[in-house]
Amino acid sequence: MGLYAKWMDRWEYDLATKDTNRQVRPFDWGLEWMDGVAANGDTRKSVHNWVRRAVSESDGYYDAPPINDYRLEDGVLRFTSAIRSPYPENNLVHADFFPAEKDEGRAVVVLPQWNSDAGGHVGLCRLLNKFGITALRMSMAYHDRRMPAELQRADYHVSSNVGRTIHAVRQSVIDVKSCLTWLEQRGYQRLGLLGTSLGSCMAFITAAHDRRLKCGVFNHVSMYFSDVVWTGLSTRHVKQGFEGNVTQDELRELWAPISPATFLERLKGRNMPALLIWAKYDTTFLPVYSKQVLDSFRRHQLPHEVFTLPCAHYTTGKFPFNWMDGLAMCRFLKNRL
Repeated sequence: MGLYAKWMDRWEYDLATKDTNRQVRPFDWGLEWMDGVAANGDTRKSVHNWVRRAVSESDGYYDAPPINDYRLEDGVLRFTSAIRSPYPENNLVHADFFPAEKDEGRAVVVLPQWNSDAGGHVGLCRLLNKFGITALRMSMAYHDRRMPAELQRADYHVSSNVGRTIHAVRQSVIDVKSCLTWLEQRGYQRLGLLGTSLGSCMAFITAAHDRRLKCGVFNHVSMYFSDVVWTGLSTRHVKQGFEGNVTQDELRELWAPISPATFLERLKGRNMPALLIWAKYDTTFLPVYSKQVLDSFRRHQLPHEVFTLPCAHYTTGKFPFNWMDGLAMCRFLKNRL
């Protein structure tokens, strides 16, 4: 490892371990989050069967029922999520609206990273405005204003509870589709998505299930949701909850409904240009998994561009890498949307 790589690795570790409120939560199959699942004496088998049905029926699983309470107040769009959880705070969707002066019908839904606060990606939304693109920054399930009072982090979106994690992804994806519908109702016809880290996964699954999208930006990429959780620096506490209960390979199967790899082929024939961004020294989305995405896009001949960041995951948010990243994303969307 060269001097630059060592420096980057040390800087990344310092940023990733700054928070001291991570909790190791107990493993749970989360049957109550899986509609229609019945253990019948063999919980593991029942969950795997339910997962296979969710994948095979993904159009219905990620279908977005109509919303009838959209309201825009003081620059914030709010509506009741079409998918409910036991937490009232989480069931109210918040999305900050940043209209560009001359957007020519172009709008992007922006999804920040895991555990982003309410200010995450606001600067990026304003930068998108400079490029003539309207932005709608949505808070994902259990994040910032949607976080239940019992939480300090968005643990319920990614945790060692198998079913709850799947449900949280489903809720976030369906909420994004509802945001796209609202934009469409306001006359925006050229719609795109921009997601970072966890938001990148939500954006990809949405893109695979919504043909209205003209392009997508996937900022940090991996084929499987489970691989990031199992090997990433920032999710070591989540992996601890799984150890002794499932393996990395089994978790890959269990979380197939929330993994980009499962739905990659749905992009064939779509002509939906994608910007795939990965970081050369990433210890959260390991480069080996990011390169699998790049190889798969090439193999399936899907239209895409690649941007490589000379940093890691958390350092993407630091100068000068945040500007490199932001400008690359904005230029792509200006040219492709």
